[in-house]
Amino acid sequence: MLQDKVIAIYCLTDDLLKEMNHKEHKNRLFTDGQVITTALVSALYFRGNQSLTLDYMHSHIFDQVIKKSGFTKRLHKLKETLMFILLRIGRVFKYLCCEMEYIIDSFPVKACHNIRINRCKLFRDEKYRGYNASKREHFYGVKIQLVTTADGIPVEMYLVEGAEHDSQILGRMYHDLPPESSLFGDSGYTNYEIEDMFREVEQVDLQISRKSNSKRKDIPAVAFIKEHMRKRIETTISQISALMPRHINAVTANGFLLKLILFVMAFQVDKCILE
Repeated sequence: MLQDKVIAIYCLTDDLLKEMNHKEHKNRLFTDGQVITTALVSALYFRGNQSLTLDYMHSHIFDQVIKKSGFTKRLHKLKETLMFILLRIGRVFKYLCCEMEYIIDSFPVKACHNIRINRCKLFRDEKYRGYNASKREHFYGVKIQLVTTADGIPVEMYLVEGAEHDSQILGRMYHDLPPESSLFGDSGYTNYEIEDMFREVEQVDLQISRKSNSKRKDIPAVAFIKEHMRKRIETTISQISALMPRHINAVTANGFLLKLILFVMAFQVDKCILE
């Protein structure tokens, strides 16, 4: 039942905040744990509609809730906490569950349709104009760089401008992957120097799919394994995208990015509860 899942999400969130030694005013009638739970439920079941979610939580879960304006202010202040929780859950899979195979991929999220770029108020720079090779179309917005386990559970995420190529971001991303683990990715992440650096410095084996003209070709068996691993993250990306509405309603760029974090985190938390 939905109500049981919501309670499970609240219990997980509250336990993580206590583990983090999270401090807040003791006289608050609506705690930060309740704010985060409401935001996650909104992303997971209500396509990001927070007003509708507050009504549901008030009638089915909590005795009292705060108004939408106060909820939004509280949620924005918890942005760093949300990212910490996402990465904390990721570390559980990395070091307690001893996951040794990971996959990286990116997918674009439009801030608006191309015809409305000149009127877009969220982002105002050419660096947000990117190209989606799989659909052969340009878009205006950001990319979500996602790292998942072999089972498709997100453990890391990064938000970058739409124009930034995958091979450029790989060198700047901070990865907290276990030594001797493998990170699979498509040919867009091809960068031999980065591959060598990961192997020597971080002891992580970058398993990047090879292009037809690659100088480091794979034997058919290795190429098959890489292609098979990529299918899992493509499924995860499709499932996360299915949680999002056709148009993400946000007033500011920070609010837009916050909702993207919530969609990924909601998917992660849901998978943890199922696990």
